[in-house]
Amino acid sequence: MNDASETRWLSEEQDFTWRAVWSLMTWLPTKLDKQLREESGLSLYEYYALSQISEAPNRSIRLSELAGITNMTLSHLSRVISRMMKAGWVERVPDPEDGRYTLGILTDAGWDKVEEIAPGHVEAVQQAIFDQLTEEQAKALGETAARVVEAVSPHGEVTGPPTTR
Repeated sequence: MNDASETRWLSEEQDFTWRAVWSLMTWLPTKLDKQLREESGLSLYEYYALSQISEAPNRSIRLSELAGITNMTLSHLSRVISRMMKAGWVERVPDPEDGRYTLGILTDAGWDKVEEIAPGHVEAVQQAIFDQLTEEQAKALGETAARVVEAVSPHGEVTGPPTTR
């Protein structure tokens, strides 16, 4: 552990940057969650899980992989999947390739829900992020965020669409 003489305190500019990043991590998810709840009744976590299943090959994904992509514990994801199953949007089935795993499969009703919700969510993302930035700023933000994600993500990369199955 470092003693006080070795502490690398933040400069004034670094402190501003850190506080801006913290505020972004706090308020952007709050704004997007509010939009989704008002327009669809889904939380940001629920929508993220649903959208990730919709992007997976055959609209099917191992729930353990989905938990990693969404940064949800298996317990939290299980509750989310149960709510989506109750709505008829997702089915939970044993993986036919390896019965130790469970798949989340998007139903036709789930796909319809994604198609219903996505336009409003994408517009909220456009308004909150891209309408505030020039093209150069947006590109720099993406590159900068990806660099930080490489350092902090257990996967070492920006989360993309699911690739298995």
